[in-house]
Amino acid sequence: MRKLRIAALASTLALIAGMASAEEIKVGVSVGEHAEIMEQVAKVAETKGLTIDIIEFTDYVVPNQALNDGDLQANSFQHQPYLDNQIKDRGFDLVSVGKTITTPMGVYSQKLKSLDDLAEGNSVAIPNDPTNGGRALLLLQAKGLIKVDDAAGLSPTPLDVTENAKKLKFLELDAAQLPRALADADAAVINTNYALEAGLNPEKDAIAIEDADSPYANIIVVRTADKDADWAKTLVEAYHSPEVKAYIQNKYTGAVIPAW
Repeated sequence: MRKLRIAALASTLALIAGMASAEEIKVGVSVGEHAEIMEQVAKVAETKGLTIDIIEFTDYVVPNQALNDGDLQANSFQHQPYLDNQIKDRGFDLVSVGKTITTPMGVYSQKLKSLDDLAEGNSVAIPNDPTNGGRALLLLQAKGLIKVDDAAGLSPTPLDVTENAKKLKFLELDAAQLPRALADADAAVINTNYALEAGLNPEKDAIAIEDADSPYANIIVVRTADKDADWAKTLVEAYHSPEVKAYIQNKYTGAVIPAW
């Protein structure tokens, strides 16, 4: 009986120790594939003693502000050029701790079947934030429609367009609103997460899509002070697990690609 009591006490102490060592963090994600994938990451993280509370956002501005303010411990929704721009403009003390996925940006249209069908003076809707708007313009340049000033780097604006043979008109809109703009604009350049949310399939519905060597791999971001925290390492390990990679490959079939 005494041995049984000791064994029971040892089990109880081990359980308490396990509960004490478990951590809970809040991770901000954008709706769509980032949220869906993080749900899978949370399952893997749970087995490693880390509980993830997923907070969904519908824009690209608030998640970094919330993280910088301490309302989140991490976020997963953006690529490095966007983070760099946010740090420069807003003074955030944030840093990337790991890559997540690549989501090729695509050009969509309800009126055209090909970029060749764009006529002079047609309208093209693009994201209104500097980084994703610049990414859209670079995609149009890669497809031979325009040329932008090299000095603008990865974040050109319509003001940096140096050649526009078809005199395309650029409509700068909130990224989340771009799928709705398809009813009015002749074409729209849309981030994959918002395309998927609107029921668009990048592989089937896009009339043009980014090349595979795009520099816009998405990342996990934390406050600089937390970059070496154990929970940050566990978060990245869970994201980079074979289970999560298999989920991405099976669910998105090339529309979303593991970037690690």
